[in-house]
Amino acid sequence: MKKLGGVVAILVVLIVAIVIVVKRTPRSPLAATPAMSSRTPTEQAEYAARLADCVACHSTAEGKPFAGGLKMGTPLGAIYATNITPDRDTGIGNYTLAEFDNAVRRGVARDGRRLYPAMPYPSYAKLADADVKALYDYFMHDVQPVSQPNMKNELKWPLDMRWPLALWNVAFFQDATYRAKSNSDAAWNRGAYLVQGPGHCGSCHTPRGIAFQEKALDEKDDLYLSGALLDGWYASSLRGDAKTGLGSWSEQDIVELLKTGHNLHATVYGSMMDAFNNSTQFMTDEDLAAIAHYLKSLPARRSEQPFVYDEKTATALNAGDLNFPGAGTYLKQCGFCHAADGRGHGKLLPPLAGNPTLLDAEPASVINIILNGAGRIVAGGVPDSYRMPPYRVLLSDREIADLATFIRTSWGNDASPVTTESVAELRGSTDSTSDRVIVLKMR
Repeated sequence: MKKLGGVVAILVVLIVAIVIVVKRTPRSPLAATPAMSSRTPTEQAEYAARLADCVACHSTAEGKPFAGGLKMGTPLGAIYATNITPDRDTGIGNYTLAEFDNAVRRGVARDGRRLYPAMPYPSYAKLADADVKALYDYFMHDVQPVSQPNMKNELKWPLDMRWPLALWNVAFFQDATYRAKSNSDAAWNRGAYLVQGPGHCGSCHTPRGIAFQEKALDEKDDLYLSGALLDGWYASSLRGDAKTGLGSWSEQDIVELLKTGHNLHATVYGSMMDAFNNSTQFMTDEDLAAIAHYLKSLPARRSEQPFVYDEKTATALNAGDLNFPGAGTYLKQCGFCHAADGRGHGKLLPPLAGNPTLLDAEPASVINIILNGAGRIVAGGVPDSYRMPPYRVLLSDREIADLATFIRTSWGNDASPVTTESVAELRGSTDSTSDRVIVLKMR
């Protein structure tokens, strides 16, 4: 009887502790900031929003800026981004600075609802107070209010319950702003802050665990930025891996990709295209250099030999040897842009030989881009002249699998073959790209 009483007592204490955690509203350090404190200059406030790339998730091509409605696929089901315009009925117009801070840095809405970590508050937790204030001023004063009710998420019970997210936070969330490392220089610290905080690079490039948590939040763990599969794309490693990461890139190569969308190694695609179109191209040269400096400091996670080009494929193709499955399709559909030697054409049509995306063990991005093509890169308001077209109608699953295998195993590439089943799975779970250029405007 005593044992039963002890068990009951423990359960009662546990339940009380859970209720306290679930019901507790975090106290924002900005709660003491006067409501009428000086407003952040518009240019500075807009730059903070560019760094955080809020527009990419909280806008749609057809809708008003920041009015929400973007459908995001997650392992739990579809989640729709919310209206974050200053509309008082359907947006965040009634939020105080402290309430805004709790939503951005702690994932707790004004009414106490917990936000799903599809909103990258585990990264935004590292934002400096001044940047949170700048974001608040931007959304309250520089964004036009839009009356648009939020879409209902497509989550089934019990995954639609919000209170367990409070326990998720206890297990995986770190409520701490970025603290500069005294043993690193100013550029490294600025880069680390931008990558880990507002840039939330880990949200896509760091693998996630069974609870959808990022397995690492900074460079102390070599899983950080080591590559991850998310929403039909594989975000490549940003570490120093010789083949599948940035080992062969210089700091200037990284800056060039983030500033122009292209370099001699690669072109932005997938979610990174959205990040470029709406965020990185607007960053200052100093911030881009800091990001590159930080990323190049991350050591390789995998032991890889550097890519070595092999002439055999180019020689065979130029001689008309199409015996290898996928070779004929490559020459017919891909050779004009990417060339028989797989080296592409300058910085606008990327090389396939030695391309980290093609060398990744996970072929999702290769399959996805062949199936659905690529959206247009928009630099300085001008759409790119070149675009990878979709082949989902023109080519069968078998043809795409053979083509992907061909380019992953040619010119010195040594990645694994692609199966028809992998193509069929992505064909069913991804949407084809339209020919319409999507440019998201912040104002």
